[in-house]
Amino acid sequence: MRKNVLLAVALAVALLLAVAAFIAFVVAVPSYNRLVELEERVDAAWGQVENVYQRRADLVPNLVETVKGAAEFERGTLNDVVEARSRVGSLQVSGAPSPEQLRAFEANQDALSSALSRLLVVVERYPELTATQAFRDLQVQLEGTENRIAVERMRFNEAAQAFNTARRRFPANLVAGWFGFDEEKPYFEAVEGAEEPPPVRF
Repeated sequence: MRKNVLLAVALAVALLLAVAAFIAFVVAVPSYNRLVELEERVDAAWGQVENVYQRRADLVPNLVETVKGAAEFERGTLNDVVEARSRVGSLQVSGAPSPEQLRAFEANQDALSSALSRLLVVVERYPELTATQAFRDLQVQLEGTENRIAVERMRFNEAAQAFNTARRRFPANLVAGWFGFDEEKPYFEAVEGAEEPPPVRF
């Protein structure tokens, strides 16, 4: 009799474990796969962000060489652009960045943007430079690249939002902790004071 009771308890426990494992599998596998897919989208979107920033960095040496030809051009402004581009090239991020890496990346890119803006404003005082076709072509390419940067940053934020939303939803929030999806993806944000136009000093 005791054997029958123990056997019945063992079967009940085994059945409960099998049901629990089945439910966990049915819940965990789709959640895990969805999180993997969304994380890959974030990484792909980050790759595109880096791609367009690299395009801008590649245009800077051509712009600097074109501007160097102008007589009496402000060397300090040119040096600022060269130094800012150097800092941009020194920061390497593998995959989607952590919040700290994104802040450092943005700081370096913002410094280059600011230096380029000052350069383009100062250049306007040199009609012989702005009249050259090479400079106008570079200026158009830079403007186009800035637009691409804005678009790719927006797409990265959308991919990060989709991942962050999915990992916080039930039952994916349980799976996220088990399989290492516990870190939220950071967003690009406007720098403080971005609503004000940057000061230009001569």
